[in-house]
Amino acid sequence: MDKTLQGYIDKLNSLNFKDMYEGDFFLTWEKSDDEIEALFTVADALRYMRENNISTKIFESGLGISIFRDNSTRTRFSFASACNLLGLEVQDLDEKKSQIAHGETVRETANMISFMADVIGIRDDMYIGKGNKYQHDVVDAVTEGYKDGVLEQKPTLVNLQCDIDHPTQCLADMLHIIHEFGGVENLKGKKVAMTWAYSPSYGKPLSVPQGVAGLFTRFGMDVVLAHPEGYDIMPEVEEVAKANAEKNGGSFTKTNSMEEAFKDADIVYPKSWAPFAAMEKRTDLYGKGDFDGIDKLEQELLAQNAKHKDWCCTEEMMAKTKDGKALYLHCLPADINNVSCEDGEVADTVFDRYRVPLYKQASFKPYIIAAMIVLAKCKNPQETLKKLEERGTVRRFQ
Repeated sequence: MDKTLQGYIDKLNSLNFKDMYEGDFFLTWEKSDDEIEALFTVADALRYMRENNISTKIFESGLGISIFRDNSTRTRFSFASACNLLGLEVQDLDEKKSQIAHGETVRETANMISFMADVIGIRDDMYIGKGNKYQHDVVDAVTEGYKDGVLEQKPTLVNLQCDIDHPTQCLADMLHIIHEFGGVENLKGKKVAMTWAYSPSYGKPLSVPQGVAGLFTRFGMDVVLAHPEGYDIMPEVEEVAKANAEKNGGSFTKTNSMEEAFKDADIVYPKSWAPFAAMEKRTDLYGKGDFDGIDKLEQELLAQNAKHKDWCCTEEMMAKTKDGKALYLHCLPADINNVSCEDGEVADTVFDRYRVPLYKQASFKPYIIAAMIVLAKCKNPQETLKKLEERGTVRRFQ
């Protein structure tokens, strides 16, 4: 048995994650510490096996269904890569081409796409109070279909981003941090600046800053949420972050100063998002079908954003961090000064200096998604990893 792979198996043997079997993944804070650690362990094991040319196909057939209600590059391809890594074929549901336009219900759609599906990945992040609920509605429908004998299996759901959390992104971010800092044991006391940054676009979801607040506080880190007045995130997520910090020996604080957040920070995550109150208003307008009102709100928010162009990750701002060498994170794509826009979230020189680490950060997402699927579909993932190695099927002939 390969010693590195055996190490991953030994780690899994020490953890309790049995409740993840045949389960779904909605929000990171709904999972236990052992379950999060198991997820990281399986992700690392799968990456190690692929890098060593060991096939990780646990399915001989089956579908991974993707439903993207918002645009996506990294998450869309990460989901496809994860499914392919495990042997699943991906089928994307284009709602404009489906019978949803003719009044097909969520219950009916969920069952019709799931006859041979093992996993459903959903991104629905545009409207407060809608995305996470839609994901739960889909799970309720396929659970009912399975119990009624319509479906041979209940597909597991993976939250590819909702209005509350972006678990695949934030877990990939954290696994990147763990590798960069040499282990979880080195994270306690590290300062994380999760800050708003200016963007010339409107309506970016709150799920990344909320996901960071809800996850990073579990590792004993000192998380600072910084934004201009009025750009608050969901109050209930702030409560989650406070409880996590108190439990794990870190801290969760808020400030209206980007400079204060960056001062002596070990990690910075400057990212634009729309104010929670504005997103609630947008949802109300959408519910009333008031699209003229949404257009008016968009112009108001663009004007509001423009008052805070100084909220930018510049070289001067980075110099305020720990030794001027904080790890810069972004979920991508970033609004880069003089590249994708005139004024944006980050200076072009800062982004270019961190470009390779940023791409490495993104590279963890396919393995995080694959690990979610493995833990939901394999009752004993330790045995699964062992059998994959014993089978010895190469991923590609060299």
